[in-house]
Amino acid sequence: MIAKPLSDTIEYCCRENLDLYDGADCQTLATQAAVSRHLRLLPQSKNHTNNSPNILVQLCEDNYTAWLLDSDQKHLEITTQPYLAPIWSEAQIQAAIPQIIQFTQVAMATPNYYLWGGTVSPNYDCSGLMQAAFADAGIWIPRDAYQQEAFAKPITFNREQLDFSILLPGDLIFFGTVEKATHVGLYLGDKKYIHSSGNEQGRNGIKIDVLSLEGDTCIQYYFKRLRGAGRIISSYQLLPK
Repeated sequence: MIAKPLSDTIEYCCRENLDLYDGADCQTLATQAAVSRHLRLLPQSKNHTNNSPNILVQLCEDNYTAWLLDSDQKHLEITTQPYLAPIWSEAQIQAAIPQIIQFTQVAMATPNYYLWGGTVSPNYDCSGLMQAAFADAGIWIPRDAYQQEAFAKPITFNREQLDFSILLPGDLIFFGTVEKATHVGLYLGDKKYIHSSGNEQGRNGIKIDVLSLEGDTCIQYYFKRLRGAGRIISSYQLLPK
């Protein structure tokens, strides 16, 4: 167990999977930090927003900010090796795509349900599954669907003619509104993609669906909201502190 208070000049490592939240009250899950992920305390934590003892942190691998329960400090340890962002070429990433696809298929075969904020097995949200799959291969991408869309290299396809031949297995498929991507899946080829979708309009977990005007309610729901696609050609690099 580390000594209190935490320092914003020290990098920490997670000794257990940790839930992180979107506000100082730690009521709504924002994301999760798997064992061995690195994080740092943000100076704003010292303000103790709303008199909360909880801690605002930033995950090192994707620069994602969220709140850690004060009681979870005991699951952190000071790292002896600060996080160093890996460098991946586009060719290296393409070579890792089979492993990335296999990760999602193993996750699908494991009993699961959709969990908003989920990035740790067995329960994921859509972008959490994508991030975890790439991270399993050592490649880091941003956390949320809209961030992943902005990070990926855009790929243009002919939606009207249902021509997706330009897409490669491992490309990301984005869905949402005109303004913003709100959902993401991993392209498998032959117009199929794997994704974790919610209970209301989706499968309540990880399933394979198809890009098509025909099919059940879930297939049609997401196809009508298809925004585009992108290819991961690099691993996320840290922003300046």
